Amino acid sequence: MTTITSNWQAVNAAIAAARDAGRDSVNVGLLAVSKTFPAAAVREAYAAGQRAFGENYVQEAIDKMAELADLPIEWHFIGPIQSNKTRAIAEHFAWVHGVDRLKIAERLSEQRPASLPPLNICLQVNISGEDSKSGVIPAEVESLALAVAKLPNLRLRGLMAIPAPADGEAQRTPFARMRELQQKLNEHGLALDTLSMGMSHDFGAAIHEGATLVRVGTAIFGRRNYGEPT
Repeated sequence: MTTITSNWQAVNAAIAAARDAGRDSVNVGLLAVSKTFPAAAVREAYAAGQRAFGENYVQEAIDKMAELADLPIEWHFIGPIQSNKTRAIAEHFAWVHGVDRLKIAERLSEQRPASLPPLNICLQVNISGEDSKSGVIPAEVESLALAVAKLPNLRLRGLMAIPAPADGEAQRTPFARMRELQQKLNEHGLALDTLSMGMSHDFGAAIHEGATLVRVGTAIFGRRNYGEPT
């Protein structure tokens, strides 16, 4: 058994334990964040049973997609989106987790190939109000969501957040606010089914507060080396 396989199994066991402790039988998906790791690592995780992978760097991701074209992987783009990257994202990914501006959503909609199904969208919310983080502020989520939901070639699925680091019970507060935002939007007619929140250090708290998809990289693949340009 490889380290990646054993790590992946441990993460899935922890997800199941968190779900069983604080939730009903709602499923919680795992997005393996494979940015900066080679295609061989993705292949190992796929062999273990993982099917959805998240990438932050467009060209790195496209290169991996080519190398792993024999595998039916579901690719997710996570993180901030530059306008000059929208076409490549629209053409290569199944999900996007970092939309926080209508302009970006419009470009993704216009550039999504007609041969592909609608691009699944999660709006990124700056739930902790950090200047260093991307994301729409909570007060503006509803107006952006209503506008994005009207665009063709996109399917608005839910919300995504990366809260400020916290310890203990304090981890749960921003995740609870995200759940409340999702509920409010659904009350206004948006059928959002996804809360993309929780990472290696806090996915347990996120699951307790309603996460349906957790984004885990380090706990599966190990520490990242950012020494090489991407």
